[in-house]
Amino acid sequence: MAATKDPRPCSIADALALVGEKYSLLVLREVCLGNGRFDQLVRNIGAPRDILATRLRRLVDAGILKKRAYSERPQRFEYRPTQAGLELEPVLLTLMAWGDRHLREDDDRPMVVEHACGNELLPVVVCQTCGDAVRHEDLRSHPQVPGWTVAGPTAA
Repeated sequence: MAATKDPRPCSIADALALVGEKYSLLVLREVCLGNGRFDQLVRNIGAPRDILATRLRRLVDAGILKKRAYSERPQRFEYRPTQAGLELEPVLLTLMAWGDRHLREDDDRPMVVEHACGNELLPVVVCQTCGDAVRHEDLRSHPQVPGWTVAGPTAA
């Protein structure tokens, strides 16, 4: 097998480059909860102000958040999710459910999300075509980048 210095091309890695830094998903959590003002974000996330400002700038530049002025004097902004940011909300909900299942006791969950139907939301990934729940054993991956297989780079 040929050695390569470049890692596998991967959309997961690309997404993590934007939202995988410490505090980035927590910013998105707060903004999706409606807490988009800087002081709210500082308080609810616990991030240092300078780091939070850097994360916000990066999320705005990436098109995940949009910035809107809510005060002219002094000039103050709030952050809201763009469509791209809203599309990350299921990731947050699934991550929260995983944490609830594997890191907490049933009665120790810090938040419960209710669906519009009135019941607690328990997120499940389903196939868009058939509607079946996604299970690891039902998946087959097909690398689309030349020179790569599921096992890694191919021989030169």
